[in-house]
Amino acid sequence: MAGDFVLSLAGVVVGMDLILLRILFVSLVAAVCFFLKPFGVSAPLAAGGGALASAAVIVFELRVRALTLRPLIGAVIGSVLGIVGASLFCLVLRSALPAGATTAAIQVFVLLVMTYVGLLVGTSKGELLNPAALGVIFSGEKSQRRSFKVLDTSVIIDGRIADVAETGFMDGVFVIPEFVLRELQTVADSPDSSKRQRGRRGLDMLQRMQSNANLEIQIVTDDFPAIKEVDLKLLELAKKWEAKVVTNDFNLNKVAHLHQVDVLNVNDLANALKPVVLPGEKMQILILKEGKEFNQGVGYLDDGTMVVVDHARRAIGRSVEIAVTSVLQTASGKMIFGRLEDAGLRPDATRGAAVEFTH
Repeated sequence: MAGDFVLSLAGVVVGMDLILLRILFVSLVAAVCFFLKPFGVSAPLAAGGGALASAAVIVFELRVRALTLRPLIGAVIGSVLGIVGASLFCLVLRSALPAGATTAAIQVFVLLVMTYVGLLVGTSKGELLNPAALGVIFSGEKSQRRSFKVLDTSVIIDGRIADVAETGFMDGVFVIPEFVLRELQTVADSPDSSKRQRGRRGLDMLQRMQSNANLEIQIVTDDFPAIKEVDLKLLELAKKWEAKVVTNDFNLNKVAHLHQVDVLNVNDLANALKPVVLPGEKMQILILKEGKEFNQGVGYLDDGTMVVVDHARRAIGRSVEIAVTSVLQTASGKMIFGRLEDAGLRPDATRGAAVEFTH
């Protein structure tokens, strides 16, 4: 907490320094124009014009700071090419037209137009630049940005992300937005005991990840006040940082795909790691309770998968061996049919046993 406070304080100090520097810049330009009186205008009018010009420069600087590296380099390349093209065109005009105010005005107009068009085209096409062809700067930026992973509230509360991260299968920087922390704190302070427990579990998971020296956790202050929904804020943050969203929320997963944001779903990972059951394979199942249908027994695998065994009601409380006969993939999961291998429990006319993989 102390480290986060120091970082926040440092950010505020840097922001104040930038504001003071911009005020000083506007004041200096206005003072210079006041004393020099360019274009023969009065001192107050010159100072006002200088202040407006410097303010326009600051607005331009803010826009440039918001650009990523590739559009910025594209804008520079486009501007340089526009100036070079305008210079060549002006050479032709200078030799074809007589010297005078009209020729000078045309040359300035051509220079401004070519520079403006080059700037806009270069900025819009900057994202198409090939990082590998442009060198180490772009490739380094791309690899760094692609390594960011934004965690949402549900996956933090779930807790499995800490186990996955500690195994080393998920690298890069784990980004925790402050609006997610605020939502976690709200859940942890909820009057509902179950919500309060879930919120505190999420905070414990974050503390566990921060205490791991092999994991890089970064808490960011980026926020989007115009957006109220936390999920949409996460997507905007992922776009800004060119990051992937880590979640186990089904709806957020779908919305992220619509916004063309990469998603790492912990539930998809868990389903992919479930054991594959093949026809003819035998498994040992502890029958724990009676099933919904007549004469069924129900047990569970180590990963929580429910196992429904036909003709196993008499085996409740016992571990039985079943053999898989077929596998059926359904929209809700897998259905696997098998039969009892215990001759003492198997009836004369055995039906199949079903193993339902639940999500």
